[in-house]
Amino acid sequence: MQQIAIFGGTFDPTHWGHLLIAESAMAQIAIEQVIWLPSVNPPHKQATAFEHRLAMIKLAIKDNSKFTVFQVEQESYESSYAINTLINLSNFYPNTRWYWIIGLDAFQTLPRWYRGTELAQMCNWLIAPRFTSAETISQTELVCKQVEQKFKELSYTINWQLLQTPKVRISSSQIREFCRHGVSIDDLVPESVKLYIATHGLYSELSK
Repeated sequence: MQQIAIFGGTFDPTHWGHLLIAESAMAQIAIEQVIWLPSVNPPHKQATAFEHRLAMIKLAIKDNSKFTVFQVEQESYESSYAINTLINLSNFYPNTRWYWIIGLDAFQTLPRWYRGTELAQMCNWLIAPRFTSAETISQTELVCKQVEQKFKELSYTINWQLLQTPKVRISSSQIREFCRHGVSIDDLVPESVKLYIATHGLYSELSK
């Protein structure tokens, strides 16, 4: 049985932190492939046009043959749901043990996702911790156990584990803010992504 991880998100834009998380998952769990899934219409936030976010992912991952983009959601013009994505992917990749790479903030909201209890049973969850000055691994584990307890109260179980990732403090919102104020993002995104942002004038004051 093959092991594949889904890495879903807005990716607005894709940055070195995203790449390190995906690479850490492959190293830690012996995952054979990471499928990047940019959401078309994120339910809870506004985002840059899908075609731009998709193009930046493709540029960022082009040198890693084990990374791919699966555009199962691109045909949908409605808010996309994670469970529909996983069902569609399972049709394309049978006989697969699925993992879902997710940030801690998003994992906390999982019990409230559309058909979240059903989705929780369909894959193993790899939690990418957020790194702030006040946060520790033990605090992160506590948050994850609280999510686990919520599922237990609903008579469901969830399999999760923390990813061991480098402490890189990069966020897409920080990069967008830097672009708006003309601050260099040289060390935050791959060169190809930086050039794409500049070429298309993304995140500048004029693009707001």
